[in-house]
Amino acid sequence: MGAHGRARANSGERAGEAVRLDRWLWAARWYKTRSQAVQAIAGGKIRVNGERPKRARVIGIGDEVRVRKGPIEFHVVVRALSETRGPATTARTLYQETPASLAARALLALQLKSQPQITYTGKGRPTKKDRRAIERFEGRDSAE
Repeated sequence: MGAHGRARANSGERAGEAVRLDRWLWAARWYKTRSQAVQAIAGGKIRVNGERPKRARVIGIGDEVRVRKGPIEFHVVVRALSETRGPATTARTLYQETPASLAARALLALQLKSQPQITYTGKGRPTKKDRRAIERFEGRDSAE
């Protein structure tokens, strides 16, 4: 093992104190790859204690992290730190979602389910039937 391999092994041992944000997001399975976590941080989709962080921001236990994925925003509190990605059951122990976040997600899910569904597949130009369904949804009549 080279010098870099030893440095990585040693950095994992001191993971109890603080961890880089991008590594924690990856280890907690919020993102599939570290580069996706970095892109989310750079894109403003992540907030730590109400501030927009950089990817090398060091987080600790008790920090509040907000993760926005599509229309859903998760508010979680860091409960444990890890620099290594493990099974999903272990990843869930790294954070705890706040009760307000759970309630907001349930409300959003209910709102999304109550919206009418359009059968348009999005492949190419809409058919006449699809177009009429879209016009009915938007409240326009084809007779106008």
